[in-house]
Amino acid sequence: MSLPTPRRGRARLWPRTVRGRSAAAAALAMALVLAGGGGWLYVILRANLLDNANGRTELAAREVAALADAGPLPTLLPAPRSGVDVVLVLDPRGKVVATSRPSAEPLARAFADLRPQPGQDAASKVLCCSRAMGGERGDVVVVRATPVPGEERYVYALTVLNDVDDATHAIALGLLGGAPPLIALAAAIAWAVTGLALRPVTAIRTELAAVTASELGRRVPDPAGGDEVAALARTVNATLDRLEQAVARQRQFVADASHELRNPVAAVRSQLEVALAAAARPDHRADFPEGRGPDRATDCPAGGAVTCPTGDAVRAALADTVRLQHVAADLLLLARLDARLPTGTGEPVDLALLAAEEAARRPATRVPLTVTAALPTPMRGRTGQLERLLANLVDNALRHASSRVEVSAFLDQAAGQAVLEVADDGPGIAADQRERVFERFVRLDAARDRESGGSGLGLAIAREIAHAHGGSLVVAAGGGGARLVARFPLPDGHPGQQPGKRSERRPGAL
Repeated sequence: MSLPTPRRGRARLWPRTVRGRSAAAAALAMALVLAGGGGWLYVILRANLLDNANGRTELAAREVAALADAGPLPTLLPAPRSGVDVVLVLDPRGKVVATSRPSAEPLARAFADLRPQPGQDAASKVLCCSRAMGGERGDVVVVRATPVPGEERYVYALTVLNDVDDATHAIALGLLGGAPPLIALAAAIAWAVTGLALRPVTAIRTELAAVTASELGRRVPDPAGGDEVAALARTVNATLDRLEQAVARQRQFVADASHELRNPVAAVRSQLEVALAAAARPDHRADFPEGRGPDRATDCPAGGAVTCPTGDAVRAALADTVRLQHVAADLLLLARLDARLPTGTGEPVDLALLAAEEAARRPATRVPLTVTAALPTPMRGRTGQLERLLANLVDNALRHASSRVEVSAFLDQAAGQAVLEVADDGPGIAADQRERVFERFVRLDAARDRESGGSGLGLAIAREIAHAHGGSLVVAAGGGGARLVARFPLPDGHPGQQPGKRSERRPGAL
């Protein structure tokens, strides 16, 4: 026996579609409202009818009791008014003294046990199914009468509740008969309204299903208004925009990477083919003087009597291979940074010390390289990545500087940040190009050859490293050349950190 089976059976009873669930919920809500409201109406109306009947019955009894207090009563009383059926008067022993209906002894025996409590002058009771009343329900009220000369009298008044029962019965039938149409109407309205509300969702789903890798430009329809469906459509379109941009960047990246890797490989191949062709010439090996045969390591004459291009070709091939290796390493680093793999919170790093070490590794540069760092500039991160960021910024500055490059590391106490700045006095970067320089494989100088201009990945890698450490890298305005500024949050607990502000890094930053 399987326990989940009944649950699956119960699940089938509940509609699977949103329209069906909305209609069922509306029908259930209407049924609950009708049940609660109808029951309340039935109870209130019945109680009101009973109160009215009891009031009329008591009034008729008190009128006769007033006559009994004033003097002797006739044996046959006049018929009561206001819908009261019978009035009769009994003595303390239960004997009929006066009545509005002849042969009232059966009623007297049925009413004899009902007497007012001590200290009270009236009492009432609803009698049901009494043979004296013909099996009908009736409201009986007794009032004590105390004539001045004589013993007490008890005046009884009876009102048969047929009218009350008929009215409440009609109300119950009306509620029961009207409930199903009202429930069906509520379900139909909910079905129609939900269908209208979900029509844009259906259009969004249909259009979204048509989005493929070759049709990323498709967008879902944006319904007018500011409801949740319109917000969903705008969110989906924004997501599709980001997806299209990401795919476009990825495709452009693959194309640029293929181009960057293809050129060095083609150069290596051509140079090696030239070297092999030169080594295969007949005059390259024949008629060497005695003792001056070819060098087996290079296939060139040992004495150098024949010009051999193999050494230069191999050196050029090696240079292109090294460049190819650097490009591949940069692409791998970018891929790792894009992956956002979690690697912990990092280690303590001093940016001032990093700047000094970078300058020490470059003792002889094309232009002077100076470091300005009066105080330690602490942060948390990965030393290797931060060294790469600084090296890329310095390489870029040295490539374009006219006479100097300056590296600064300091604390921005107002912002609670550690700042690393690299400035040069070169031609600078135009304002409309300050974001483009951080794109991958971008060279602002189209005429610059790839050997002197780099691969176009250095600044892109530097910005990704800055973002991975929760910081930023921008081209700052001002100065005679380019000034690139990297900002990083201070480590938690540092005196310069702003109160209530904690260091935050992107997921998988380090």
